[in-house]
Order: sequence, then C-alpha cells, then structure tokens
Amino acid sequence: MEVDPVAFKEAARAAWERSAAGWDAHTPAVHRWLAAATETMLDLAAVGPGSRVLDVAAGAGDQTLAIARRVGPTGRVLANDLSPALLALARSRCRKAGFDGVETMAGDAESLRVEPESFDVAVCRLGLMLFPRPVHALRAMRQALVAGGRSCSLVFGRPDRNPCVAVLMKTAVAHAGVPMPDPGRPGGLFSLGIPGALERIHEEAGFREIAVSVVDAPFELPSAGHYIDFIRSSASPIQQILASLDAGRQQAAWDDMRERLEIFRDGDRWVGPNELLRVSARR
Repeated sequence: MEVDPVAFKEAARAAWERSAAGWDAHTPAVHRWLAAATETMLDLAAVGPGSRVLDVAAGAGDQTLAIARRVGPTGRVLANDLSPALLALARSRCRKAGFDGVETMAGDAESLRVEPESFDVAVCRLGLMLFPRPVHALRAMRQALVAGGRSCSLVFGRPDRNPCVAVLMKTAVAHAGVPMPDPGRPGGLFSLGIPGALERIHEEAGFREIAVSVVDAPFELPSAGHYIDFIRSSASPIQQILASLDAGRQQAAWDDMRERLEIFRDGDRWVGPNELLRVSARR
C-alpha cells in the first residue's frame, strides 16, 4: 500500500504537536513500561561514557535522559523528533536532571541534517515502524554513523503478540464501521512486526551484522481505564479511526474498549501483554 510520505509526516507532526502535553504527563508510566527494554537496547548498542549517540524519534525524552546518564560529560547526545513540542519537553527533562549539553533537532528522520560519520550509535525506541519510508530513515542513520557504528531500535511485533493493542483496533473499527487497517501498511504500528521485515529494511539501507530478538514488555497499570487514558493522550491510530464519529459515539467506543480490556486484569492491577522486537546492526 502506497502512502504520500509528505502528507503522512505532516499529519503525524500535527497530531504529536497536539498530543505532546498529554503524552508527557504519562512519561512516568512509559518509563516503568519500557525501562528494562531501553536498558537492554542501550547495552546492545554499547552506549557508555564518551559515546556520541543520535536518538531518533526521541519524543518527550525518557530514553534521551537514560542515554545522557550513560555517556556522561565526555559524550554527546542529539535528540531528533518530528515534533518541536515533544523536543521542548525532552530538552526540559534533561536540563532539570542536570544534562544541559543534550542537543535537540526538530525534523524529518528520513533526511537527518547531521554531519556524516559523526556518531558512534543511533537508537530509535518505538519510532521506526511509524515512518512511511523506514529505509530512508535507516539510510540517514547509517550515514550519520562512523564505520563500525551501531544502530539499535525497538518496534512493535505482530498484532497477535500485542493483544491489548489488537483489542483497541478491533473495537475502534467496529464502532467506526471501517475495515481493519492492513498491519503491513507503511507507517502502521505493526508494519515492522512482520517476520523478516526488519532484516529486509536494514539490508536495503546498507547495514550488516543484523540481529533481531524478541522482548517481552508487559504494560502494568492500576486499571484498564488508565491504559485508555494513556492511549487517548497519544497520537495513536485509534483517534484517527474514531475521528469521523461524534463525541458521544467516540466515548461509547472508548467505554467499550475499556470493558473489553478488563480481560487483562490481574488481581488489583492491570497487565497488558506487549511483545516488542529489538534489532541491532552495524554500519
């Protein structure tokens, strides 16, 4: 399925500009959810003191701060994102933690404006699958790396391995009366969860020593309602699916999702299963 990359990215930028403050409010929950996966990603990329790291699709900067703590005063961190509002939050988060040297650069990951061979590592946490042309982004990341430099990313796996997200999608399309989106469509949440997709795009971008592994990342929250609040705060595809409905019908859809997600309640907590894929490669 072809998409217009310019229109796609402009819509994504506008959506994240609107959602930035709400998304940032959930950063503590996102940190708890992804902390372990983030640390293993950074371990695999060998991020340490003095490393020069390009953080692509940095968002509100949770993983950017983790990188800054690792590289220390002798390293370099450049956070890139399509949304200036998100990057402002990332910059503020790092400065409040004492990392004034973290740099930010708003713009398209598919055409990064950085000096060639100026970074040791490029990472992308849950962003690569959202790019309409991920090969273009990987080529730009590769160009930014020194010879032998490492790239490491996290993406969502298959829909059947992420059942809480699948519940959201199925319920939303049922209420909106639209077909289920093709999971393999460019820029879709599960577009790189298809077996072989990550290997293919990294090879096409010129990377070598490509390795893909599975990461179990359950999302633990007090309730299904908290999960719905989290989804509603983001620029997720669920909002796009429900956009044609009036406010009352949208609320009915959200209420239905919350009820269906109760199957993931575990005693006094809610645990949403999520399976991510981690890919590492070298220039």
